[in-house]
Parts: sequence; structure tokens; C-alpha cells
Amino acid sequence: MTMQWYVLRVASNKEEQVRDALSHKMEVDGIESVGRIMVPVEQVKRIRAGKQHVHKRKLYPGYVFMEMEPQEDGRIPDNAWFVIKETLGAGDFIGTDGIPTPMRDTDVAKMLKEAEKPEDTPSIKVEFEKGDVIKIRDGAFENFEGTVDSIDSERGVVRVIVTIFGRSTPLDIEYWQIEKV
Repeated sequence: MTMQWYVLRVASNKEEQVRDALSHKMEVDGIESVGRIMVPVEQVKRIRAGKQHVHKRKLYPGYVFMEMEPQEDGRIPDNAWFVIKETLGAGDFIGTDGIPTPMRDTDVAKMLKEAEKPEDTPSIKVEFEKGDVIKIRDGAFENFEGTVDSIDSERGVVRVIVTIFGRSTPLDIEYWQIEKV
């Protein structure tokens, strides 16, 4: 059998503690049927009041991903299962009749790609959507109101449609310069 990825339900906001405890216990007990144990996160950049903050956000709250080698019948090896059940905050695997369902290769690839993004390029969390009515709070068009037309989250720029002299005019504005009405 080869290693496969499984999804373990865990107590909310206990993902890291469960991951760390499981990694430690598997190493101490010498359980080789378990590989990587992950809690995929993304770096999110937020700008509030002109200040930039970067924080980590769990991509799948309430879940820990485990790479394991199942038994012939698809079940988790007993020694690994015992350690998992004894770990505070750990629940059951996603599956049926006590047999965990391995993740599809496409889902594993997506999860690993998201989890392994370089940490020095946090994405910008833009809290606007197309169609939102906003007010410009800084810059040459301060106090103008408009509608969000598009969002470039890579650059942190929002295209806003504003009525100037009776005509709809698109403006590209950094998203920290606007607020929802």
C-alpha cells in the first residue's frame, strides 16, 4: 500500500494543538504508517486605518490532514488509530462505517499547493465585492460615492464607478482609501 491523505475532524480552533500532539506522539511511539500531518493556512494581508497587518487564516477550519498508509482493508492501522483516539480534540475521519475515505488526488494537489505557497507573498484581504456601494475617504475624490466595478486583489486596487459631472467615470483606487456606505 502507498501513503494516502485523509481528513480528520477536530475540535474548532484546536487544529494546531491536535497536529502538534499527533506529530509528537507518532514520533515518540515510532509509528511509521503516518506521514505528514498538516493544517493548511494562508497568509492574509489586511489594511485598516492605513496600517498593514498580516495574519494566518486556516483554509479548512475544523480539519487536520493526515498522510497515512492504510491496512489492506482500508482501515487505519490499530496503533495509529489508538494514538489518534487518545488525542484531545481529535474526532473521526471523514468516511463511512469506520473506514476513512482517502482524498482524491486532485483535492490533495490543490490542498498542498495552497498550503505550500511562499509565506513572503501574503494575499490581500479585500473586504469589498462587485456592486458594493462605497465612499472614497482619502485622495482627490474624497467624499465621492460610487459602486465597486472590479477588484485587483494582487495590487490591492479597486475599480470604482463614480459619477463626476453627470458622467459615470471609472477610478482605480487603493482599497484602503474606500469604505462601505
